[in-house]
Amino acid sequence: MTSTSIPTADRAEKADAGPGVPLIRLRGISKTYGAGETAFQALKGVDLDIHAGEFVAIMGPSGSGKSTTMNILGGLDQPSSGRYLFRGVEVQSLARDERARLRRRYFGFVFQGFNLLARTSALENVELPLVYRGEPAVARHAAAQQALEQVGLLPWAGHTPAELSGGQQQRVAIARAIVTQPQVLLADEPTGNLDSQRGHEIMELIQRLNLEQGITVLMVTHEADIAAYAGRIVRFVDGRIASDSPNPDRIGLKPARLDAAATEAH
Repeated sequence: MTSTSIPTADRAEKADAGPGVPLIRLRGISKTYGAGETAFQALKGVDLDIHAGEFVAIMGPSGSGKSTTMNILGGLDQPSSGRYLFRGVEVQSLARDERARLRRRYFGFVFQGFNLLARTSALENVELPLVYRGEPAVARHAAAQQALEQVGLLPWAGHTPAELSGGQQQRVAIARAIVTQPQVLLADEPTGNLDSQRGHEIMELIQRLNLEQGITVLMVTHEADIAAYAGRIVRFVDGRIASDSPNPDRIGLKPARLDAAATEAH
């Protein structure tokens, strides 16, 4: 980044999208891997708007482009062509360190495989994003405790991943994703490694974060019963959006069950 450029987070903070203007806007997004005869076009001119506070499920068969889209939205990959605007900032034109700051400030990530450090406590795992942001230890510790409390796992703050069940590990991963108070939560198959009961408990938690805290949620899933928690479902086929519609049968918010879920058996 040059000395005259404005830090990304500041530009996004100052951007006033105005009422009705999307938080996220994709226009003509294409992505090609490789070149020549071996080239594969993963995305083919995708247009997509996401408004603040939405819960959007992204569905489609393997190779349809849904995970590529998520990687571009999270600043983990760059489109080959097209425009990606976040709060009015052209993300694809940013330098690498600017995109990293954008991710740290505005995005939280939840993955199918949890991605926790094996020999590190739940509290220390949750603190990691704040370490990368340079937050002081006292502030990191307090914020991580609060995030663990939100997911019902504060009593397990000192446990390592090996001492936690799969559902509990995913709750730690969600706490790590929200500890920075992101505007957007990107969840890639968040229930893929869980049994049905634990999967629905995790979805109830994510839904609560969306409805009660206003976090915008974008979630990739293959499962219709998991997508049912979203207010909108976007389906990809062969690198294009095949359908995009509200979910009239969205599962309603249930009473909090964090304590019961947290004490699940291994």
